[in-house]
Amino acid sequence: MSARDPVDPRLEQAGASDDSLLTAHEKLLGRKPEDGAHYRLLPLALLFVFSGLIFYAGTYLNHFSGHYNAAIFDENAHPASTAAAVPKGDPMVIGKKNFELVCATCHQTTGLGVAGVYPPLAGSEWATGSEERVIRIVLYGLKGPIKVKGTDFNAAAMPAVGRVAGSGYNWSDDRIAAVLTYIRASFGNKASAITPEQVAAIHTKEGDRKEWSQDELLKIP
Repeated sequence: MSARDPVDPRLEQAGASDDSLLTAHEKLLGRKPEDGAHYRLLPLALLFVFSGLIFYAGTYLNHFSGHYNAAIFDENAHPASTAAAVPKGDPMVIGKKNFELVCATCHQTTGLGVAGVYPPLAGSEWATGSEERVIRIVLYGLKGPIKVKGTDFNAAAMPAVGRVAGSGYNWSDDRIAAVLTYIRASFGNKASAITPEQVAAIHTKEGDRKEWSQDELLKIP
């Protein structure tokens, strides 16, 4: 009896091995098997990126959402009828700064002035006396002779400091009030403060005008 032909289809073939099955599948799928359970990093990287973006978005909304209150931003809201209040500084501090910047050039930082030329502010009846007069002097200026503490001064004129015609300084009413408040409470003076409202009232009443003279001022109580 002759030996059986191993490729005879009439004979039962041996079962396929695991390696042969994997090789066949590789050919069909066109890829290599996942050797060693390797993972692709791109999906993991994308997961971390999107997780970070979601966390950042949540944090941003928590800080800037305005608690989801519609009143925080209303594009249809009308403008506020009144301006926001601006905090005001200490008039003594502001007044001193402005005094040393301009007034001290003539009246000196001591307020004693220059003998025979610029009158003193320390103990001056003009500086500590009538509020109506001293406001007008600083606001509009003073021209001509003036007697201070029994001494005549006529060598120099007081320039206009306020926002009036011919002024070289254009100080606001608030600024004038602050410097007058400083003068009336410094150099040994103990007079009352001057308010911006007082300066504004005189400014409105007098409008634009030339410098005052001593005689005109003495007619004002």
